[in-house]
Amino acid sequence: MMSRPDFEKKQIVIAFTMDGEKLSFHNDNIVIKDKDGKIIHQSTCYRIFAVFVIGHITITSGLIEKSHKFGFPIYLMTSTLRTIDIIGHQTKGNTQLRKIQYLHDNSKLGNYLISNKITNQINTISKQRINNWEIRSAKEQLIAIKSQVDQYTGDIRGLMGLEGNAAKIFFRTNFNNTCWIGRRPRTKCDIINSILDIGYTLLFNYIDPMLSLYGFDSYHGILHTEFYMRKSLTCDMVEPFRPIIDWQVRKSINLNQFKEEHFNIVDDRYLLDIRYNKEYVKTLIKPILESRMEIFAYFQSFYRSFMKKADIETFPKYIMESR
Repeated sequence: MMSRPDFEKKQIVIAFTMDGEKLSFHNDNIVIKDKDGKIIHQSTCYRIFAVFVIGHITITSGLIEKSHKFGFPIYLMTSTLRTIDIIGHQTKGNTQLRKIQYLHDNSKLGNYLISNKITNQINTISKQRINNWEIRSAKEQLIAIKSQVDQYTGDIRGLMGLEGNAAKIFFRTNFNNTCWIGRRPRTKCDIINSILDIGYTLLFNYIDPMLSLYGFDSYHGILHTEFYMRKSLTCDMVEPFRPIIDWQVRKSINLNQFKEEHFNIVDDRYLLDIRYNKEYVKTLIKPILESRMEIFAYFQSFYRSFMKKADIETFPKYIMESR
């Protein structure tokens, strides 16, 4: 398994082929050139954690061979940041882990993930410089719901209902700097929902290789409904980390980095103009990469706790700073 010092040196490589960038390999190095042939990135394959290709690319057997040899996945995404496919390296041989995973009692794991998420939502709204009645009330309500989650013994449906109640309070408070209308996944009914979809996609595609590092079956979930070809476990494990994106979106709106004029309206859906893809991806992935060591430590500890069949109280938690 990868150690913390090894992971510290790992890099996320992003190629925007939609902008004319070209990706190639030379002497075990990955090279990205711009449309004029100028090298804009070069690094050894030994330090690659994952490669994101945004736009069209011709896949060769040599590219796939590099992925397997050096142990990194390649994410193929459209210009609108929809994931087409994931090819290359995956850890599939950890049969002992999968036996434990398939037989594990997930009843407490769901509470653990949602409780961790609400803790981070509380810490996120605590970052706002103002401390008025709205903020204090939201924190009190979220603390009360977290207590309910910690003590909840019912089915997943009721647990997700508590998570939904917390989400409504959190989003309304976190986006009190906008005309917030509500979280509506994938409908792209306004720029906030559209940006959140982009950020959550990047986060999902960062968490997924973390699970692959250890050999988890990412399709065998805890909270999210399992159905054909849905990576339910990855959807579950993303939950505690979502506030990373939520806070970055709020900050970028305040800084006037994200604007309505960057979007085109098509069939009542706000779609980011591809001219701004690179800017938005870099902004949204920045806080994820800044937290990469904490995220790695979390999954390393999660794996060890899972293999030991440890009590849920000893499982790790990812805690965002409140200031």
